[in-house]
Amino acid sequence: MTFDLFDARGDAEPAAEPLADGAMVLRGFARPMQEELLADVRAVIAAAPLRHLITPGGLRMSVAMTNCGALGWVSDRRGYRYDRVDPERGAPWPAMPASFTRLAAQAASRAGFEGFVPDACLINRYEPGAKLSLHQDRDEHDHGAPIVSVSLGLPAVFLFGGLNRADKAMRTQLRHGDVVVWGGPSRLRFHGVLPLAEGEHALLGKQRINLTFRRAGLIHTP
Repeated sequence: MTFDLFDARGDAEPAAEPLADGAMVLRGFARPMQEELLADVRAVIAAAPLRHLITPGGLRMSVAMTNCGALGWVSDRRGYRYDRVDPERGAPWPAMPASFTRLAAQAASRAGFEGFVPDACLINRYEPGAKLSLHQDRDEHDHGAPIVSVSLGLPAVFLFGGLNRADKAMRTQLRHGDVVVWGGPSRLRFHGVLPLAEGEHALLGKQRINLTFRRAGLIHTP
């Protein structure tokens, strides 16, 4: 299946869909900035290439990732954490592009979270078959700030669960340009992504790019 630039779903689709208290999907919110965002994604990846991280349990993640901003999220046998330095390059992560910070702040504000300034952006690349198991974003020192997650490219099925792993997760399809924001009482909800289906997107081909903005908070790196 081939998806066009706009992945149109009809005029009746609401601009914002509540998921839970403090969580919503902003449909197509990132589309007006897609060209600038994708150019900046490519620049970040050129400076800090994508890689498949290893979990503390020794498993290779199916999603390839990199980071930009003051802090980057990393995983290895020592655990999950944020670091100011890219361990593969031995250098700071690339600066966060202005388009990224602008979009993150605007989306957070639209969802009711004013003044959001992310210090970390995870760039995840999903290829067909890649998935993200249910998990909480709890490595950040600042749980008062929301998570802003931007979908570009192929559609994906987003899982949004409860505060316990065993809670039933709702399924929401995310298409090119959709942005999910969750914070407040939903900040520590479990979430994930089902295996990406085969497809072809007009801008990104056989892949989905996800930008996840966080405010990790200042940390000390030995």
